[in-house]
Amino acid sequence: MMSNKKEFGIWMDKEHAIIVGRENLDMGDFKVIAQVKGGSAPSNSNEKNEHQHAHSLQLKYFKEITSHMQNAEVVHVTGFGEVQEQFNHFLADTPQFKNTVTSDSTNQKMSEEKLVEFISEKFN
Repeated sequence: MMSNKKEFGIWMDKEHAIIVGRENLDMGDFKVIAQVKGGSAPSNSNEKNEHQHAHSLQLKYFKEITSHMQNAEVVHVTGFGEVQEQFNHFLADTPQFKNTVTSDSTNQKMSEEKLVEFISEKFN
């Protein structure tokens, strides 16, 4: 069964995201379309500044991830830690993605091949 929705899968933690999408945006097999590295905030003696810096780095990380998900309609986020939940909130709060259907699950890091397989199974 072929879906013509723009479906994406992401494995992510705070430092790294692997984005999986279809070869022709809304059809074809899934493949890794991008990898994004997150930044970590250097230690700062001022807690408020450190928090703001960490937040702006996270926003930059999330924006870079979404730049690879043109017109996403369905997104499945997997990984570990609370970053998936924060990313789903970011999508819900971003006008371009507010109607995107999101789901998430917890998974240890997996190879790119396993991730492509996992996401293919999620959407088929």
